[in-house]
Amino acid sequence: MQLAEFQPEKIARSKACALPAELTLVIPTFNESANLRELVRRVDVALNGVDWEMIVVDDNSPDRTWALAKDFSREDPRVRCLRRVNRRGLAGACIEGMLASAAPIVAVMDADLQHDESILPKMLEKIRGGADLVVGSRHVEGGSADDGFSARRAAISRFATFLAKKALRAEFSDLMSGFFMLRREIVETCAENLTPAGFKILADLVASAPRRLKVEEVGYTFRERTAGESKFDIKVGLDFIGLMLNKVSGGRIPVRFIFFALVGASGVAVHMATLFACLALGLDFDFAQSAAVLVAMTSNFFINNAITYRDAKIKGLGPILLGLVYFYGVCAIGAVANVGIADLLFNRYGLVTIAALAGVVMGSVWNFALSSLFVWRRD
Repeated sequence: MQLAEFQPEKIARSKACALPAELTLVIPTFNESANLRELVRRVDVALNGVDWEMIVVDDNSPDRTWALAKDFSREDPRVRCLRRVNRRGLAGACIEGMLASAAPIVAVMDADLQHDESILPKMLEKIRGGADLVVGSRHVEGGSADDGFSARRAAISRFATFLAKKALRAEFSDLMSGFFMLRREIVETCAENLTPAGFKILADLVASAPRRLKVEEVGYTFRERTAGESKFDIKVGLDFIGLMLNKVSGGRIPVRFIFFALVGASGVAVHMATLFACLALGLDFDFAQSAAVLVAMTSNFFINNAITYRDAKIKGLGPILLGLVYFYGVCAIGAVANVGIADLLFNRYGLVTIAALAGVVMGSVWNFALSSLFVWRRD
């Protein structure tokens, strides 16, 4: 067998590629194939002279962003792809990408070209200078979001930032930023306390860090999206509120349970509206009450499917109908648990309000546990 010709330049190039990068850029993606090539080009220009790599974490995009990223990997070994199947959510993608890095410094930025890659060297210099976390901010000198934000998105962002600053007592201006850089060791230390659900990971990192972080900011102009569709909607704001409540409780209350409970509370309003509508139509109370229970449970199922469990969303007429039947069964068992614990406490202590509230809490916890296990289970 003839031996291949010795090519020292290939060995040198292979060793160079094997050296760990100083900076890993984590790029969470979903349907961003139209922007990815331009993003890689811009980053390459901005980080000239820096040993960097890019990890594209794609949630199995229908537009095959993951396939494009893998094509780039064959052209440029600095680009890697993590394709996530049956898992969704920007925060979880960021966490997995950061933990997949071996570089001492990691950065997170979007693939939609709205983040200004030209400030990456400034952010890196601040980390080298001793900062733990550097945030690309739209709210400090040199920063602006006028071009990239709609009025609705700006309002949601302002409210969420206000809430986060109060809850976390954070001193920097842009807790809703999705553009930041930090030392990887911080992520490694607090990884088990991070919440993979939701769309905003920065506030979670700040809240979960084992010590107070030295934070600096670099202003940038948030650009207008030119291709693809924004994933920012009211659900993102709700996710953020749930995350803050989770952190205020010391992580004792899961984010998903917070949403499940809020949906349950909305079901009370649906129940009462249906009850009074039926009574206004002249229906007897027993029928009206039964109809109200059924309508409220149905409403709760569809809202939970759209919001609480959207990463495990049930799709298709057949699976939805089966899930709805399971949910009816879960709620029926939860009602028995509710009445049982309330009756036990009332008979033992005679305190009506406490007994009733304990029954509601028990029923809610039971419904949440069984729903997660049987209705929106992950195979």
